[in-house]
Amino acid sequence: MSGTLELRLLATFEKVATRLSFTRAAADLSYAQSTVTAQVRALEQDLGVELFDRLGSRIRLTEAGERLLPYARRLLDLADEARAAAVAPGEPSGQLTVGTIESLTSYRLPPLFELFHHRYPGIRLSLRTTGGDETLDALRRGLYDLGFLMEARTEHAGLETVVLLTEPLVLVAAPGHPLAGRPLATAELRGEPLLAVESGCAFRDLFEAELNADAPRPVAFREFGTVEATRRAAATGLGIALLPEVAVADLLAAGTLQRLDWRPPFTLHSQLAWRSGKQLTSAARLFVERTRQLLREQRASEG
Repeated sequence: MSGTLELRLLATFEKVATRLSFTRAAADLSYAQSTVTAQVRALEQDLGVELFDRLGSRIRLTEAGERLLPYARRLLDLADEARAAAVAPGEPSGQLTVGTIESLTSYRLPPLFELFHHRYPGIRLSLRTTGGDETLDALRRGLYDLGFLMEARTEHAGLETVVLLTEPLVLVAAPGHPLAGRPLATAELRGEPLLAVESGCAFRDLFEAELNADAPRPVAFREFGTVEATRRAAATGLGIALLPEVAVADLLAAGTLQRLDWRPPFTLHSQLAWRSGKQLTSAARLFVERTRQLLREQRASEG
């Protein structure tokens, strides 16, 4: 063993460990697959251990690889931080891969993305719309630098989290709905046509669990996939839907939707998360700071 760990070899190892594929790692790094294989072999020879078990077309980390991975990530994060610190002061730059969700991307965050586009052109935002569990997994594996979440829980294993604000939910229907104008019990909702985004969305899953508690039979939703499609379906009278208030505020104000008097017995929090122990770059820290500032202003304006 030479005793010297090359960052380029660690970077290749980390990418293969994250993707669990030499082919996908090579594509991400813009390398030939033979180069990726050779670099991993070189690191294994340098350390004197095997880092991956080759299982036909699949690979998995060995125990040595599992032990090395968090150290590799810390060293690579530190190298990025050192590189940024050595650059002459000026506008922040670099690429940020951010996991997003439709409710925030479409209805809360456009001013943030506009700000970064015009004021910080050196920061290249790559937005990936994924569900909560997928975002959590991508953050832990290092595929995303940051990720937005809308979850009831605010602590997530292996992640650091900033709670941005509590996200109000409203039950909505088309104007003139028979259930409008009086407080509603949960049991009254079970016989209504129910509209929802796809399963895996936190507010849909919590709503479904609440409706199914003590129900004689499971409730059925008509799934419309996205928040936008669901709110439009509710406005046309196809049924009732539980959605984030921010996503329907314009339709409520216009009278296209109306609020039904039912309050969910659960609370969701919009959050921004990243992998525990990850040293955030200056660009990532700026993104967190500007996001918190924007949502504080939005919360104040909404009362």
